[in-house]
Amino acid sequence: MSESQASSMFDSQLLVLFLLPSLISLLLIFIIVQRKQASFNLPPGNMGWPFLGETIGYLRPYSATSIGDFMEQHISRYGKIYKSNLFGEPTIVSADVGLNRFILQNEGSLFECSYPRSIGGILGKWSMLVLVGDMHRDMRIISLNFLSHARLRTHLMREVEKQTLLVLSNWKDNSTFSAQDEAKRFTFNLMAKHIMSLDPGKPETEQLRKEYVTFMKGVVSAPLNLPGTAYRKALQSRSSILKFIEGKKDERIERMKDGVEYREEDDLLGWVLRHSNLSTEQILDLILSLLFAGHETSSVAIALAIFFLQGCPSSIQKLQEEHNEISRAKKQSGETELNWEDYKKMEFTQCVISETLRLGNVVRFLHRKALKDVRYEGYDIPRGWKVLPVISAVHLDSSLFEQPQRFNPWRWQSNGARGSSMAASNYYMPFGGGPRLCAGSELAKLEMAVFIHHLVLNYYWELADTDQAFAYPFVDFTKGLPITVKNIAFSHE
Repeated sequence: MSESQASSMFDSQLLVLFLLPSLISLLLIFIIVQRKQASFNLPPGNMGWPFLGETIGYLRPYSATSIGDFMEQHISRYGKIYKSNLFGEPTIVSADVGLNRFILQNEGSLFECSYPRSIGGILGKWSMLVLVGDMHRDMRIISLNFLSHARLRTHLMREVEKQTLLVLSNWKDNSTFSAQDEAKRFTFNLMAKHIMSLDPGKPETEQLRKEYVTFMKGVVSAPLNLPGTAYRKALQSRSSILKFIEGKKDERIERMKDGVEYREEDDLLGWVLRHSNLSTEQILDLILSLLFAGHETSSVAIALAIFFLQGCPSSIQKLQEEHNEISRAKKQSGETELNWEDYKKMEFTQCVISETLRLGNVVRFLHRKALKDVRYEGYDIPRGWKVLPVISAVHLDSSLFEQPQRFNPWRWQSNGARGSSMAASNYYMPFGGGPRLCAGSELAKLEMAVFIHHLVLNYYWELADTDQAFAYPFVDFTKGLPITVKNIAFSHE
């Protein structure tokens, strides 16, 4: 044996000796984990490939009015509660209404929010979506105070109607356009005005909207921080958006120092500066996360309502009867703007909203993590495991809702079929539940109701091309929901 060969062998032996403790440690950890799992009565399931698990199959796009082949096959094979490996972590997936409610009601004690790191990286560490514990509670209180019932009844009611009319006034008779884009324009304009008093159509508002569109594409893309990827572009847009918000914050502080009066109810930025002691970073992340939450989910819900209604003429007729009655009463009283009493009269409209959110499932599942070992219905959920309560699986469960794939607003009337009043309290969870119940849920319903009011009073519409909502898992129309509209006033001439 040559000297070089002897040296190489010696180096190899040293490397083995050096790595041996690490290899033994990894082996011991693996054995301990396996034994610990063996001591648990885990639900049935398949952990899939190493590292990837079953994530690719779980996230494969499917019709938004279904739960997709992956979920159907797993529920059929393993039941409504099963184990898997998703997003790089061992996971318990729940399509069970009881377990979903149990998870949401025990937020902070047995479970906590646990979104993938990529979401926190793009929304920010102070985003309400990823925060847990006391800091989330404090941010939520700020949001709830700003979205108070009194503000909804007055300031926000007026602003929602103003922004609705601004968008609909541009719909020319017999024109064709993307209903999804129009819904996004409406909700973005509303939130930009609501949060920072930005006027729609102004250059700075349009520039912010363009940056936000790029930002959104990255939020829902694969988290690859490489040149040219949607995620990298979104991070760059996030930086531009935060600089814009910070500039507005600094302007506002200077105005306040100069004694310029700024009505407290005007926007969230002013409210936060006056009523909180948040740091600049916290304020920026809060505003960005509320812009995201208030714009994206509401716009998708409105687009879904337009889509479902065009396929259900009887629903449109019922809506027109309800809103014509409200409109006639307004004219008789000499009033023009909608008020809270008008909103409370929109009973069938609320049925349409509930059915749209049940069938369309804007938010399909939630990310949670077990804080301690939990036992439920004979199954164990180990501490540290990810838990996914799948809201859409409950909303589309035929044992809970009769003909769940059918758009049927009447099911929400008190005299409706199975899956009405009891469903509303026990099965229906489009805004989550427990301590993390969506702070903007009432505003979202108000937006949908006011938009539907003016839509059905002024327009007929039909699909200009076949389209369908898909879950990616975010909900999106593949062609942007192209519609052709006819002005009702012109049609009656």
